[in-house]
Amino acid sequence: MDYPERCPWCGEDPLYVHYHDTVWGRPEYDDLALFEKLCLDGQQAGLSWITILRKQHNYRAAYDDFDPEKIVRYDEAKVEELLSDPGIIRNRLKVQSVIKNARGYLDLLDRGIGFSDFLWSFVENQPIQNHWRSFSEVPTTTPESEAMSKALKRSGFNFVGPTIVYAFMQATGMVNDHLVQCPQHRQCYLLSQ
Repeated sequence: MDYPERCPWCGEDPLYVHYHDTVWGRPEYDDLALFEKLCLDGQQAGLSWITILRKQHNYRAAYDDFDPEKIVRYDEAKVEELLSDPGIIRNRLKVQSVIKNARGYLDLLDRGIGFSDFLWSFVENQPIQNHWRSFSEVPTTTPESEAMSKALKRSGFNFVGPTIVYAFMQATGMVNDHLVQCPQHRQCYLLSQ
């Protein structure tokens, strides 16, 4: 089925179209799903999202389904194993960032702070509904993404600059950045009610 109004960034790649139509912009509240997505967005730094999306299953296998309790115990041998895995991006800083982020995640839990609650507090627990008509109107950072980025860094996370964080917020439905003419704009709005 062809949707000429669909947001232009996904093009015609079937995987990207499916992601756009069923994941991107839909509010996500599950702690572990949010942790996985934040880590994957960090892996994207310097690359296109489709590159990471194509490797998502490989990442889940390589990183124990993004279980922070397991990831935090990775040693140097596991890091070397990950660096030899052709199914993921083999960059030492990016591999180490997932381990560091697992520590940050668990530190928040130790302080009695749920990850979802922590993240959603930056949008007052309600998705921001934008009304962009053109992709050129969509920002790459916002005051909310800058605040979240700083708080994540203070909590021990990395590869969480404001641009990465804003992409994460878009993907997890904290902001609805589907263009208004895209059928998914209304779908994501309805899901947020």
